[in-house]
Amino acid sequence: MRTDERSPRRVVPTELAALAAGVTQATIRKWSSRGKLTRHGNPGRAKYDLDEILSLLAEKETPRD
Repeated sequence: MRTDERSPRRVVPTELAALAAGVTQATIRKWSSRGKLTRHGNPGRAKYDLDEILSLLAEKETPRD
C-alpha cells in the first residue's frame, strides 16, 4: 500500500506505534496478529511502519455505505 517504494520505511517500536495510533500496545499487537499490521524487526524487538498505521486508521475513519 506504499505509494513510493523508494522512500525508506519509517518503523517504530510498539510503544511509539501505539502512541501514534492513539491505542494501547496490546491493540497494536492484536492488529499485527490479525494481519492488519505488518510486524518488522527481530524476535523480541517488534517494529511497525508508521505509514501502514496511518493508512489503517484512515480506513477505519472512512464511513461505509
